[in-house]
Amino acid sequence: MTIAPDDSGPVRQRIADTTQELLIEAERVPDPRHQELLDEVVILNAPVARSMAARYRRKGVDADDLEQVAYLGLVKAANGYRSAAATAFLAYAVPTIRGELKRYFRDCAWTVRPPRRVQEMQGNIAAAEPELTQRLGHLPTNQETAQALGTAATEVAEAASVRGCFTTLSLDAPSGLDNGASLMEAVPAAEDGYELVENVQTLNPVVEGLDDRDRRILELRFCSGFTQEEIGNELGVSQMQVSRLLRGILERLRAELTQGVPQPT
Repeated sequence: MTIAPDDSGPVRQRIADTTQELLIEAERVPDPRHQELLDEVVILNAPVARSMAARYRRKGVDADDLEQVAYLGLVKAANGYRSAAATAFLAYAVPTIRGELKRYFRDCAWTVRPPRRVQEMQGNIAAAEPELTQRLGHLPTNQETAQALGTAATEVAEAASVRGCFTTLSLDAPSGLDNGASLMEAVPAAEDGYELVENVQTLNPVVEGLDDRDRRILELRFCSGFTQEEIGNELGVSQMQVSRLLRGILERLRAELTQGVPQPT
């Protein structure tokens, strides 16, 4: 059984009535007929699940995955609903589907995992934002969203700041460097990072003992990659003077770093 999505009131009512009839009959018969009737309920109300999944798109999760999660929530609702309840099926199914979608984002879709309260607030924002945008005529501010959710604007701002946690950037993406290297090529190996930290911590005390000019020479040579000629132009001295200054600085640093260290015989 398939029914094309239609937003008209009579069609929605007809679907709701048919759904209720199917659920009542399903409670009276055993499997396999019982399951067949529940499957019809799921197919009949699938447009609702798709519509709810669409509200969570553009959050870094594949649309097909979102629909599958929404369908799972619909299946759970069909199996868990009891016709004796005072509420209509959709009044039970919609929160069930929404809960599955939020749980999926909370447990499966995070690249960097923020605190649980932030994850739940992010889900609440994602669910409320389309309706607020339609009602206000613009993307809601943090204050407007907070007012609609009954929370503080700071809570909304904190949750909004983690929107990028749903996706990772491919290591094949451009790094933005002038040489056109990818992120993979631009990211140093972990061992290099540890070595860099160790070198910085070792050099800091002895470099701090240099005067401003000597520190500037080291910065131009080893941080900015200047040649000796370029350093000379920057400081207003000759290339030969720069060579002597660099040699003297490095010898001083080497002497201080090796002070007290046993030398090989």
